[in-house]
Amino acid sequence: MSAIVEKIVQVIESEVRPALESHGGGIEFMSFNETDGVLKVSLTGMCSGCPGARATMQNMVLGVINRSVPEVKEVVQA
Repeated sequence: MSAIVEKIVQVIESEVRPALESHGGGIEFMSFNETDGVLKVSLTGMCSGCPGARATMQNMVLGVINRSVPEVKEVVQA
């Protein structure tokens, strides 16, 4: 696992997951493409299939992760 992926997973576990769990949702790391900066995650729980999932991905998940890992340019649902 690369240092970037380790940092992404750390931020997901320490910051993103608790925020989503407070709303009954969850998130799982799937993959990260270091060439194009695309992070793939799976939203779970109440976030899975939610009409606001796209906004959550772009506004919350990307924002939080990008503060610590600027190599992440985009977050998409796997």
